[in-house]
Amino acid sequence: MSKPGSQPPSAPTDLAQMIDHTLLKPEATEEQIRRLCAEAREYNFAAVCVNPTWVRLCAEELSDSPVKVCSVIGFPLGATTPEVKAYEAEQVIADGAQEVDMVINIGALKSKDYQLVERDIAAVVQVAHAHDAIVKVIIETGLLTEEEKIKACELAKAAGADYVKTSTGFGPGGATVDDVRLMRRVVGPEMGVKAAGGIRTAEVAREMIAAGATRLGASAGVKIVRQAATTPNATHQPGATHP
Repeated sequence: MSKPGSQPPSAPTDLAQMIDHTLLKPEATEEQIRRLCAEAREYNFAAVCVNPTWVRLCAEELSDSPVKVCSVIGFPLGATTPEVKAYEAEQVIADGAQEVDMVINIGALKSKDYQLVERDIAAVVQVAHAHDAIVKVIIETGLLTEEEKIKACELAKAAGADYVKTSTGFGPGGATVDDVRLMRRVVGPEMGVKAAGGIRTAEVAREMIAAGATRLGASAGVKIVRQAATTPNATHQPGATHP
């Protein structure tokens, strides 16, 4: 199983290896997905992140590449049942996904039904870990109070997830430095933190990493890495190491 940890990037290549090159738009075409895979291979991104229907194609396109295939579960609302999310995880892993990004049951969290939220996450974790796949738990920070963000991270950790992730990119807000910093503080050094939603420049990417992110979800990965090549370590803070 891939380790969630990473050192802050010191070069564009290092930065690329922290990016999940993402295309989750419902209107994405086969040609666009193939291009996503080609770009991921060229820039050596950590993974491509796609909807379940494209997993098998991506697995074929990247079969001889170190780039992982990531898919989304219960996306983007998180309002399906634990059983459905577990089945969906089983299916995408069978099709070739090595990572799954699941959306928590946001309504259950806000209702303080913490047992359901933890069971929801654990159902996906159990399936994924049985197949040596990793789980990133999307808490959708834009819909949560600070107290709810903390609780969501605690529940993801208790359920055995590998990462917590800020956003779907389809909610009311994306990643913020403050949220990443909060999530890192709550989960500690044992888990990864994925910042996603609205990350479109190398400067913002480095700010997220300095705050504690160990993976970035971005549809602008190529632009970010190209910018990083022309402004190496412009905002990187030395010594800000995170797992």
